[in-house]
Amino acid sequence: MAEAHRPKIGVGVVIHDGAGNIVMGERAGSHGAAGTMQCPGGHLEYGESFAECAKREVLEETGLEVDNVKFLVATNDVFGEGKHYVTVFVTCTIVGENKVPQPMEPEKCARWDWISWAQMWAWAKEQAEAEATGERAKKQLFLPIVNLYREYPEMEHCLS
Repeated sequence: MAEAHRPKIGVGVVIHDGAGNIVMGERAGSHGAAGTMQCPGGHLEYGESFAECAKREVLEETGLEVDNVKFLVATNDVFGEGKHYVTVFVTCTIVGENKVPQPMEPEKCARWDWISWAQMWAWAKEQAEAEATGERAKKQLFLPIVNLYREYPEMEHCLS
């Protein structure tokens, strides 16, 4: 298999407040449709641990300092435009003074908000069920988050 056709590794960072809320933003571009809701995250760099990647990406994208990074699950994400990713989801908490996520890369994400895990899960369920019947859900999530619901439905209450 040619190197260009091998899956890439993405790290999806679930920043939680211990009260059932997570940080999400609306994608402005890159792979996956613009306008979909996402968690912070990005590509795993050579030699980097999942925790190092999570801390770097969160700081670059939101300005937040995080720690207590823990592996959650991984999803297998084949995008319609010929891209294949394995997304490693991790959880973490904010440890820095700043608790308000800022859009540090507005060309990629215009704003970040605190959303309840239950609300994100409901959106993911709605999208997965709509797509199964050829429909389109009102609220669109980034594919790895929908696959989180599809592959791990038992996680509905993991942060609630």
